[in-house]
Amino acid sequence: MAFQYKAPQRDIQFVMHDVLGLENLYAGLPKFADTNRELIDSIVEAGAQFCEGELAPLNRSGDEEGCTFNNGEVTTPKGFKEAYAKYVELGFGALSAEPEHGGQGLPPTIGIALSEMMGTANWSFGMYPGLSHGAINTVEAHGTPEQKETYLTKLVSGEWTGTMCLTEPHAGSDLGIIRTKAEPNADGSYAITGTKIFISAGEHDLADNIIHITLARLPDAPKGTKGISLFIVPKFLPDGTRNTVACGSIEHKMGIKASATCVMNFDNAKGFLIGPPNRGLNCMFTFMNTARIGTAIQGLAAAEGSFQGALEYARDRLAMRALSGPAFPEKEADPIIVHPAVRQLLLTQKAFAEGGRLLCYWLSTQNDVIQGSESEEARKQADELLSFLTPIAKAFLTEVGYESANHGVQVYGGHGFIREWGMEQIVRDTRIALLYEGTTQIQALDLLGRKVLQTQGGLLKNFTRIVHKFAEANKDNAELAQFLTPLTALNKEWGDLTMKIGMKAMQNPNEVGAAAVDYLFYSGYVTLAYLWALMAKTAQDKIAAGEGDKAFYEAKIKTAQFYFKKILPRTKGHVEAIDGGLDVLMQMDVESFAF
Repeated sequence: MAFQYKAPQRDIQFVMHDVLGLENLYAGLPKFADTNRELIDSIVEAGAQFCEGELAPLNRSGDEEGCTFNNGEVTTPKGFKEAYAKYVELGFGALSAEPEHGGQGLPPTIGIALSEMMGTANWSFGMYPGLSHGAINTVEAHGTPEQKETYLTKLVSGEWTGTMCLTEPHAGSDLGIIRTKAEPNADGSYAITGTKIFISAGEHDLADNIIHITLARLPDAPKGTKGISLFIVPKFLPDGTRNTVACGSIEHKMGIKASATCVMNFDNAKGFLIGPPNRGLNCMFTFMNTARIGTAIQGLAAAEGSFQGALEYARDRLAMRALSGPAFPEKEADPIIVHPAVRQLLLTQKAFAEGGRLLCYWLSTQNDVIQGSESEEARKQADELLSFLTPIAKAFLTEVGYESANHGVQVYGGHGFIREWGMEQIVRDTRIALLYEGTTQIQALDLLGRKVLQTQGGLLKNFTRIVHKFAEANKDNAELAQFLTPLTALNKEWGDLTMKIGMKAMQNPNEVGAAAVDYLFYSGYVTLAYLWALMAKTAQDKIAAGEGDKAFYEAKIKTAQFYFKKILPRTKGHVEAIDGGLDVLMQMDVESFAF
């Protein structure tokens, strides 16, 4: 039997209240000043009940049934429509939206907690409302007053859903070569013609209307990314007539089978320009950054779900005896959790899940500040930190989430390879997260090329300064030295490594591409090291004050010790690979790749 998902409410509370101090943060943000701990915990509890009771039971059945396609119409698996109606009824989609459009006006981080629980319980389901958040943010940021009035209330309530229609069959991630056309109509609208692929939730039976946020080219547009405009293309137009945008087929996928991934055909479909002409990609980044944080959460969800299943199994499964002698002599064999090799897998999952949770939630608090602070300087600092951390969170957390999912299969042994236990589904569902919203390789180029080197290391220094201040503030804490000593060394090495790559790149820009992925992994491991040191410090303080569950806080410190001793040394291998340079990648001519 597959494991039963249990929302990690205690750990969510630890991150939100003990580490991030959300109530104090919001007290200093006038827009969110009424958001107190009691309100936060009540929403998390309601979300946990919904995810455990409604979504988790549909996870495997949705995977088995998948979506069905018939003459342009998509039917979601049994139970999805009812679960979505309950999601709308509970008002979960409206948590962080603006009150004038029917939202509850809560900080984005409250919605992040719900996204995590939904993602772990049933990622396919979470894709449907998840895409709507990006559509809402895009219309809120760039739409005209009339567009906001027409679309936002229904998108916020969940009566309508949204998509992002970016890529095309020939384009992949290179949006500069898209061909979808937008011809002006006499009434000020545009006729959109073209084909978009890999459109999550492009067609389904959950909502009354689907609003496609679509990239297309105006007739006089310059070539490349500077000639792309953004359009709202609804399935049903404001007057209720059916628009000429239709689903041509759905993909037959490795995972997330209950999420409809569609080919969308636009045949002179009526669209409405959103934002300035030829500035569509800039506007779309509002959507894409929302989606990238959502994808980072999928990495967290994979680690959490696989850890929950593996831990349950490792406690029960009997196999062999502990090498030090029987741990449970009354049983015919010991449970496999006594074996160091199994513990290595479990602790790796735990370290990535709990470290990833803090990274996602901390990232989201930068959005809280951007939306809620009256200080221009505070908003600027938060925006720059968000810009720097987003590619790390998206790429690193999905990579280690996928690693964790594979560890889950490994703990189960042969049973992990069998569908009934639920672990292989996590592997299949998670694999796409390393690809969409920009592959790991593209995120790595974004991090090293755009965010670090193009800012002359400015965005990196913003972050390393935070780490340095934390280390300085706690330099007299003897118990924390086990974390601060290696963290401080890595924090300095990070700058030196960046400088070395930058010098090489001045001679040959390809050096950036050669170093980027290893640089991203290095950055991810160091970022999580800082967050684990922060959690260890928080746990120390709680134990010293005699507050809360001592065993819980001691486990935090022990997990931090594991991370620093067993995971963080991976940075050394990435440094060596970066030092390996460009030549070994480029010296072979293309013909020599043949076999």
